[in-house]
Amino acid sequence: MLEGIITAMVTPVDESGKINQTATCQLIDRLIENGIHGLFILGTNGEFHRLSKQQKKEFMKIVVEYTNKRVPVYAGTGGNCTEEVIQMTKSASEIGVDAVSVITPYLLALTEEELYQHYKKIADASSVPVILYNIPKNTGNALSPYLVSRLSKLPNIIGIKDSSGDLENLRSYIDETAKENFSVLVGSDSLILEALKIGATGAVAATSNVLTKTDLLIYQLWKAGDLAQAEKVQKSIDAFRAVLKFGTVPSVLKLAITNTGIDVGSPIAPVLPLKDKKQLEKVKQVLASYEKTETIG
Repeated sequence: MLEGIITAMVTPVDESGKINQTATCQLIDRLIENGIHGLFILGTNGEFHRLSKQQKKEFMKIVVEYTNKRVPVYAGTGGNCTEEVIQMTKSASEIGVDAVSVITPYLLALTEEELYQHYKKIADASSVPVILYNIPKNTGNALSPYLVSRLSKLPNIIGIKDSSGDLENLRSYIDETAKENFSVLVGSDSLILEALKIGATGAVAATSNVLTKTDLLIYQLWKAGDLAQAEKVQKSIDAFRAVLKFGTVPSVLKLAITNTGIDVGSPIAPVLPLKDKKQLEKVKQVLASYEKTETIG
């Protein structure tokens, strides 16, 4: 089962745009030492859509080898061409990831049957488990609860990350797949607690790159049944989520991680680093407010 708080990890790069192995290993160590339950790499915050095939393979290899089974590693292999996704998934399997995450194709709207066949072919060809990834605001293609129900019956499809931000959609996924051995993860950090309360098994959280202990505490308090305190901790991440909106994903997230002492580099072009002085100062102020609980600076 996929469960707990899983970091939607950024992809550290150096000034020339190459994968920064040192920063990657530093970030992995800090996340694992703070208790994270898994690493979700090459997702939206991991800038998968701006990396070459070779860079993706290089990054997977670094993460898998350095993590060394300390926590599970889930790698994004999605794209627009079914055959290319199959080949990237094969590479991920050979490198040793624990499962792959496959975002819906984007650019063109597809029919439900086209989406079903896309995922079925990938799952049938994969030697590692497949996690569906629903983020319709970015891709223009939504995985309906009925389609997820159909896909959940395929033995190699083990779960879904839902970043729709729609709690009712998430609830429908949970209800439609209740009879299957299938995990539903929330991908919207603002909904971690609410998702857990209705049956989600965990969260893939971008904020946990920085607020690792805070996000984990939401999960721990929920497990302990202390919902009142869990609500307070959930609300405490709002200030950080607000400053993340100052720039295009993941520019502010990368800036924040760098400000905590691990230089993960700039976002990959065409996304630009944050430059506004007032916004930069606000990011520093917000990070400072978490110093008592997080590794800041």
